[in-house]
Amino acid sequence: MHAGLHGRGALFDTDPPGLVPRLVGVRPHQHLSVRPEHTGQAPFVVFTGGRGIGRSAVLGEIRDAYRGHTPVALIDCEDGQFAAPPPERPAEAWSPVAQALTTVAEQLAEPVTGAGRISFPRLAAGLLAVAAGGWSDRDLERIRQEARRILLLNESGSWLTGFAGRWVGKIVAKMIASMSQTGPVVEPIIEATLEAFSEGVSPTHTRLRKGATWYRDYPNAGGNPKLGLILLSGHFRAGGDSRGHAERYLVRALLADVGDACAGPLQRSKRIGRPVVIVDNARTAPGPGLMEAVLRDRADGIADRVVLFASLRGHTHPALRNAAHRPLPGVARHTDWTPGTSPSSHALLVSLTPLSPDDALHIVGAACRAADDVPPLLAQATHRLTGGNPLGITLLAESARQNLPRGARSLGRLLTADLALHEDGDGRPAYRELLDRLVPGGRLDELTVLAAAHDRDSALALAQAQLPDDFGAYGVLDLEERLAREGRAGVPGQFVGDPFLRALLLLRLHHRDPDHARWRATHRALIDHYAEPGPDPRPDGDDGDGDGDGRRTRGPDGPERARYRLHHELALGKPDFAVAYLRDTFHVLDTRGWLSALCFIASAPYYHPHHPDGRDLDGHSGGHDDRAFVALGRTDAAHHPPDGVDPVLHLRVRRLLHAVWQLTDPLVLPDPGVTERLRFELEQLSNARPAGNALLWRASRDWPADALAGRPFRVPDDDGEVR
Repeated sequence: MHAGLHGRGALFDTDPPGLVPRLVGVRPHQHLSVRPEHTGQAPFVVFTGGRGIGRSAVLGEIRDAYRGHTPVALIDCEDGQFAAPPPERPAEAWSPVAQALTTVAEQLAEPVTGAGRISFPRLAAGLLAVAAGGWSDRDLERIRQEARRILLLNESGSWLTGFAGRWVGKIVAKMIASMSQTGPVVEPIIEATLEAFSEGVSPTHTRLRKGATWYRDYPNAGGNPKLGLILLSGHFRAGGDSRGHAERYLVRALLADVGDACAGPLQRSKRIGRPVVIVDNARTAPGPGLMEAVLRDRADGIADRVVLFASLRGHTHPALRNAAHRPLPGVARHTDWTPGTSPSSHALLVSLTPLSPDDALHIVGAACRAADDVPPLLAQATHRLTGGNPLGITLLAESARQNLPRGARSLGRLLTADLALHEDGDGRPAYRELLDRLVPGGRLDELTVLAAAHDRDSALALAQAQLPDDFGAYGVLDLEERLAREGRAGVPGQFVGDPFLRALLLLRLHHRDPDHARWRATHRALIDHYAEPGPDPRPDGDDGDGDGDGRRTRGPDGPERARYRLHHELALGKPDFAVAYLRDTFHVLDTRGWLSALCFIASAPYYHPHHPDGRDLDGHSGGHDDRAFVALGRTDAAHHPPDGVDPVLHLRVRRLLHAVWQLTDPLVLPDPGVTERLRFELEQLSNARPAGNALLWRASRDWPADALAGRPFRVPDDDGEVR
């Protein structure tokens, strides 16, 4: 396997063979055969997952592993060549599918070890008929170029041989001569082309005649190849379902040409393995058309010898509703796949899983090999932040390589530090580079604000308070649908379900303006959203953001609303209200509910304290994090608990809140001292509440271990607890 591709052994292992060699029949990067898992038709494998999960990297590795060993072609459906017709080419004679077939055929035709070029006589004849629908006698040079490219798909020798140029020139000259008359040109061009095919006796002409004859079986052709090609051209020009019908026939032509090249004992003795076609970003045209054509033919019993791999952003597609689903580890040794009767059942969706902590350790270690002082928990923290996202791990590792020597010691600093991905390019903050790749296509500003929301209702409230009037409810629902489509649907408690993407968006929100005004306004809007009518419970009408504007929230709140409100109070740097809530509910809530509230409130994002006007206290973007000082008790002497409360419980809860707040912060490295203090405080609280001491004691053991291992805190459960 390629040294830069981690965690994909289920696909590329050789002993025992992974999914890809079992389907292709060849070991990756070797000219050694493997017994195919499916001796008949192989499944159309579609890799699924969100942005950054490594779908394109996997497809690129498949291409690199088999290039030169078996015919292989890769197209990216988001490539500009598939977006619109070339200049001067009429739209009625061009489509993304036809363009893709030409590109795929040119790649499959490249010679491989032990075997020559594949020729495509059927496809060439069909593409000529389609292209003729856009020709006229006013653009002869374009006709020559298009015809030459198509006809050379039939050439089995080098494209640079003089013979290839001569016979192509003769056929093109005959086609152009047939256009001297006025009126439609499709029929005379097809006639001239077929006549030119029949005049030669070379193997090239023989293949072309055979390819053209194949169209006698085109529907309603009545055994007449000329009529079949004319009907094909007409259906293509008609657009809509008629064009889809013609495109399906062209796809069938390509697969039949490949089948001929691999048929017979002589050909099988020269070629090992099956030809491979790879379609990246298949949700975009021409992907759906190619998938539908192949799957429908296979369902109709029209077999082919090609192994197809594709990638799909997200996890589902309407055209694949009956496809089998497998996680990546589930195909490591066998697919356990049998197609049904529907076209989509001939596909196999394989969801790419995140990388493991060990993979992150290897990637970060390789990138920072030359660094003198790598933080010992950097790899674990990187995996926790990214959730195993390969793109995130790779770019953070590169930022560490570049910025550790410059003093960046936390993940927050590595994300805000400049990252140069090319030697001759300027650097820019790593979080911006990541967001450009994870959230392309617009609406980044709006999604940045909505990342602070917890569900649709709070997102709508934020849109009304913070976003332009023309965004509104429609914009919220559109973004919600887009997130779900790309595998980032909301989860309970968060509008943006992907924690890594949410952390990057919130970091961008904080850096949107120099005084962090948008950050503060967003969290104040959510505080208002989660408030209820009633008297203001705060002293002196403080609104909780340090601005002293005297706004009043409308508590008292129910337990759920209070937790959400306190979460955003904490994001504004005001922990006193959270401390009071956790202190006063310690003996009231059941222990598991109290621990859950602690974890949720302390999951508030933290981006260092500011002056009242919003300026960074220490003058740079890294800020000063005082949570460890509070958690370790170094500020206890200067902090005075309110009158009438248990001061010991108050200070203990205050220290515990700050410890959990820092240790669950995905942008900082776990502090072993704070971890040990977390253990101690939970142990002491277990003594203060005998009814719930088992859960508190278990948390005192689990949470420190989770923090050091880079895992989310797990709230213990005990059905036998006395409530």
